[in-house]
Amino acid sequence: MYDSLDRLRARLESGEAVVAGCLSGTSADGIDVVLVRFDPGSGAPAPFAFRTLPFEPSLRRRLRSLLDTPDPDVSLEAFALLHRDLGEAFGHAVGEVCGDAGVAADLVGSHGQTLWHHDGRCGAGPASLQLGDGARIAVGTGAVVVNDFRAMDLALGGEGAPVSALADPFLFPNLGEPVALLNLGGMANLTLLAPGRAPLAFDTGPAGSLLDGLARRLLERDVDEGGAIASGGRASEPIVAEFLAHPFFRREPPKSTGRDTFGVDFVDRVVAAGGALAPADLLASAVELVARSVADALERFARPRPARLLLCGGGIHNRALRSALAARTGLAPESTGALGVDPDAREALVFAVLARLAVLARPCTSPAATGARGGGVLGAIHLPPVPAGGRGAIRPDRAD
Repeated sequence: MYDSLDRLRARLESGEAVVAGCLSGTSADGIDVVLVRFDPGSGAPAPFAFRTLPFEPSLRRRLRSLLDTPDPDVSLEAFALLHRDLGEAFGHAVGEVCGDAGVAADLVGSHGQTLWHHDGRCGAGPASLQLGDGARIAVGTGAVVVNDFRAMDLALGGEGAPVSALADPFLFPNLGEPVALLNLGGMANLTLLAPGRAPLAFDTGPAGSLLDGLARRLLERDVDEGGAIASGGRASEPIVAEFLAHPFFRREPPKSTGRDTFGVDFVDRVVAAGGALAPADLLASAVELVARSVADALERFARPRPARLLLCGGGIHNRALRSALAARTGLAPESTGALGVDPDAREALVFAVLARLAVLARPCTSPAATGARGGGVLGAIHLPPVPAGGRGAIRPDRAD
């Protein structure tokens, strides 16, 4: 048994600790859980288990109702109960993956579920809201939990996103050439890594929030599986040009965005503008919009020019999008798996890395990544309950 955060820190430093990273991304299509141990020298994560677990159907309906049809009159009680129940779901998901792997988690890094994220031009100033009660996760798993990673970045003047860039040097160490890492989640975000330089990172615009939103609207499916329908369509240049004129695409980094800008209302406007188009053509137009927004960002901001474009996130499975990215960027898109990082697990790995840094009290904020001043330690720490007769024990069921 260990009975202090100091012991947890020692286990992290030695590489013994089991750390879980978990999240539900902007697309809200399930809970990703990865289990890792960390190399004691480099701090690089070595994952040994990964799963995406579906939400319980009634919880998913409640979540989707807030994401797809936001109601300004929704009660505070509904938000509080969703926060509670998402925490329970994250804790259960971590416990299930740990049980299958035959381990107990020492530490959990939970990003939670984003309900709202500013677009950098909010009159009231930037803010971000992630639900998923960290205390519930700590009670459910018996592990130390770190969550609320974006708050300190925002408090230090940052965008609060993409915080994934702060972990990427641990995931992709010792690069010999400049690379662009493109995460295709609900939003698309780039991390530009080059030897000897701090990562430059920013959101490029919508990805799954638009493509999946259109699939739900036009196809009555959660996703255009593999981009099959879009592949059979023809993009409308007027539609693509109209929506690429959105002011977000003209902004310079640091910048981030979310569903408030590119969520349901944006999907509604795209559908209205493409009313005469067949669903396949409108989906093809959306794919082209995403690809061109990425290509434009690379052209304007990637210095030096990346030698490789590495993809991760759910959008990697959209063949139409991969083809459009190749055509527009002039780079052959690859999976981050080429560098040893499962493209579906990368975001969960990020929060395992950031949780480790938080417990070790290591600053990681960066002006080049999110615009935040340096020196910030991200995340709020929740300790699990002390067992009867314990002295601040963290893992009551561990015998070592």
